[in-house]
Amino acid sequence: MRIGELAARAGTTTRTLRYYEARGLLPARRDEHGYRTYDEDDVRLLDQIRTLRDVGFDLEETRPFVECLRAGHPEGDSCPASLVVYRRKLDELDALIGQLQGAREKVAGQLRRAEEARDVLAAETLAPGGPEPVCELGGLTR
Repeated sequence: MRIGELAARAGTTTRTLRYYEARGLLPARRDEHGYRTYDEDDVRLLDQIRTLRDVGFDLEETRPFVECLRAGHPEGDSCPASLVVYRRKLDELDALIGQLQGAREKVAGQLRRAEEARDVLAAETLAPGGPEPVCELGGLTR
């Protein structure tokens, strides 16, 4: 198949395919007329790249998976280098999850503090001689 057909089947653009070729991820085979040619293995290779990219792998991280497919393995993630990348990505994701959990705890603490402050202000407005409650839109509530 030619580059346009491969792009359509892979759900990408010919520009992306040329970029992958330039990066050495997609083979650069040519027919007797100089046209790029591709086969079903290239479709599988692009599916592998897209799957990995969709879950957060950068393009260079896909290289071991591509090389594993090219080596004849039916799945691009069964080679030792692919497993190393999986482990590294999991460590990276665990670190990000930890950062997000820390940020969430901080925001939750701020919310609790703000709600407590609101409750104190609300109690003061109910006390005789307390301050007039003010609407968030700028007007008095009474």
